[in-house]
Amino acid sequence: MLSHKKSLDILRKTNALLEGHFILSSGLHSSKYIQCAKLLSYPSKAEKICKSLAFKIRKNFKKFDLILAPAIGGIVIGYEIGRILKKETIFCERVKGKFTLRRGFKIKKGSKVIIIEDVITTGKSSMECVKLIKKSNAILVGFATIIDRSSKKTLKIKKKIISHLKIEVPTYKSNKIPKELDSIPISRPGSRFIK
Repeated sequence: MLSHKKSLDILRKTNALLEGHFILSSGLHSSKYIQCAKLLSYPSKAEKICKSLAFKIRKNFKKFDLILAPAIGGIVIGYEIGRILKKETIFCERVKGKFTLRRGFKIKKGSKVIIIEDVITTGKSSMECVKLIKKSNAILVGFATIIDRSSKKTLKIKKKIISHLKIEVPTYKSNKIPKELDSIPISRPGSRFIK
């Protein structure tokens, strides 16, 4: 198991955790930005974190049949956790704005499913995955993520989330930015701004 400090060191060294002044996809401002894709570009470092998360999943979810990951952020994490735990892993992707199973993927009736993501902020993507599980008459076992940066105020998930790391990421509306953050130049790293 990786310690919290070692995990944060890995995230900083791979630029998966940035500090500065960011406008997030939500339009809110923050002093931290998390981009797990940067961690995944270093497979040997990502493997250490995924092994640690797999250990926690095994400890908390005794029986499950399938891992479902939302595209695109959850695909690599889902695959790696599936490889470690020797579980079938599929992903869903957006078609006309809604998560759909494509490529011949199916969730068998009655199967026990875990949803795995890279980062959970509000849980909106995960809850969209839950609809696919219910539609297949399967059973949701729980949620797992590398980084849980949710807050009770914004989280849509009511079940327990198993995470490798829980990171507090304060966010601010544009009219309530603290002075120390307001003095730092703004970055817009998210993909939602790309036209």
